[in-house]
Amino acid sequence: MEDRAGEGLSANAWLCGDPRPGQVAAALWTGSVGLLILGLQPVLLGALFADNRMTFDELALAATIEMVAIAAGSAVMALALAPDRLRPKAATLLLVLALLCHLTATATSPYLVIGLRGLAGLAEGGLVAIATELVARSTRPERLGGTFLTLQTGAQCILAAVLALAVIPASGSAGGFEALALLTVASIAAVPFLPRRYEAIPDTLQVSAGIGGPMAMLSLAVIFTFYLFIGALWAFLEPLGQASALTAQTVGLITAVALAVQVAGAFTATLVERRLDYRLAIALSIAGALLAACLFAAVPGAALFWFAALLTGYVWLFVVPYQIRMTIVADPSRRTALLVPAGQLLGAAIGPVGATLLISARGVGAVPLFGIGCLLASLVLLAAFCILDARGRVSRAPAVRESKGSA
Repeated sequence: MEDRAGEGLSANAWLCGDPRPGQVAAALWTGSVGLLILGLQPVLLGALFADNRMTFDELALAATIEMVAIAAGSAVMALALAPDRLRPKAATLLLVLALLCHLTATATSPYLVIGLRGLAGLAEGGLVAIATELVARSTRPERLGGTFLTLQTGAQCILAAVLALAVIPASGSAGGFEALALLTVASIAAVPFLPRRYEAIPDTLQVSAGIGGPMAMLSLAVIFTFYLFIGALWAFLEPLGQASALTAQTVGLITAVALAVQVAGAFTATLVERRLDYRLAIALSIAGALLAACLFAAVPGAALFWFAALLTGYVWLFVVPYQIRMTIVADPSRRTALLVPAGQLLGAAIGPVGATLLISARGVGAVPLFGIGCLLASLVLLAAFCILDARGRVSRAPAVRESKGSA
């Protein structure tokens, strides 16, 4: 069969259907638009604070509600709506998101901003689902998932730099959200290149669906607890830096560099996905995050603080393609894989809240300790998942041998 798009995009790279390269690119970009806000929140929310439009507590509430809404929107779109009529759905979601960004730019009340960002999160989650539905239909979801992560994070880096250096200094927070609205409208140009619909997952896989089974739940729990650490650490990176005698400007620079390191993590995962077992990759990522958390807990100097922050950024996206593979092993119908973004975003949104409960009693030094606890829980859950997987393989083996013998 002719390979029309190079390695990884030929017809036999899909469980069902045969999307063209342009359709793949359009779907991944549409999903990336839904996740741009995750890389832009520090810039845009910081601008709202600088313009005296919101307090710090109001900003934290807005960020949390939007992330939870993205998770909810992606789950509802992926599980409750049929994967057809993709073009009108994508166009509608993009137009709604652009309107909500424009209204955010002109809103006069902080609570109106919070409500608008919650609605925007639902639209953004719907866009994310368009990309994750495509990834779930690939025979190499780790590779396509890594490509999706590289694209979205690269776009976040570029847009964050443009907003921080050019748009916001000239036009403030309103200009930042208007620029995001314009980019969202411009992305409608990708809609005609989207597939009209996604083909249904083959019945042979649907029969073995287990989205509510113990392995599926364990896989999502591994993801959720890992991102509890990520969310808590990243939300309190600046006060942790102050504890290590770093200036706010230095922490801001670390955050910007960490975004680039996230791109490197996603790209590395894309390159090595065939040579690294998903269980080992996830375990190594948790171990790397544990090392970073322990370094933060020790109140390190500048050099080790840089290392711990960049290590966190690297594993943040490196682990994602392997988490997708884990959910597919748990549930071959790939319905659980569609919930990966929801599990990540819920963990990242709830993590700061959980850490805050400890901070009131022990100060910011409790944040890394909270992270260590979350990561140890993730490691235990991963071990339980591997044990169940191994038992399942053993129980299936006699049936396979018996089938071969009778044949």
